[in-house]
Amino acid sequence: MAAILYKWLSLVALWVVSASIVTHPIFVSVTEIEHNSTDRTLEISCKIFTDDFEKVLRQTYHTHVDLSKPQEKKAMSKLVSDYVQKHLKVQVNGKLETMQFQGYEQIEEAIYSYYQVDSIATLKNIAVTDNILYEYQEQQISLLHITVSGNRKSTKLVNPEEKASFVF
Repeated sequence: MAAILYKWLSLVALWVVSASIVTHPIFVSVTEIEHNSTDRTLEISCKIFTDDFEKVLRQTYHTHVDLSKPQEKKAMSKLVSDYVQKHLKVQVNGKLETMQFQGYEQIEEAIYSYYQVDSIATLKNIAVTDNILYEYQEQQISLLHITVSGNRKSTKLVNPEEKASFVF
């Protein structure tokens, strides 16, 4: 009897562990944009689940991708930068801005990539196009948080919706 119970408990435990490894229930990226009036810059960070991001990078660039290995960081930085800059556009006061890649790091289960836009003295309005991972998951959600002079505004974009505007 104990052997049968042990087998059943082992099977249930194996099923729970394998189900949690294979998939996660939500598909979301988070983009934070903050205006630094002192430095006259926009500071941008994107948080993307590592496993999803690696799959998209493999599909897009048809190459080996491992964002967790420090020895591959230089090659991976090019992929991260290129992908995000193709899928995230920022328009400030009616002008499309160029984001400068600052780097990326892995924190727990996510990749954080960092960008900066220079010469932004004032920010009256900002329009963001964000379709990060939209080609990967139909259920993809993009959360946007914009902070200007301590005033934070947020929105949620659900695939295929990809544009949001904010006025400050």
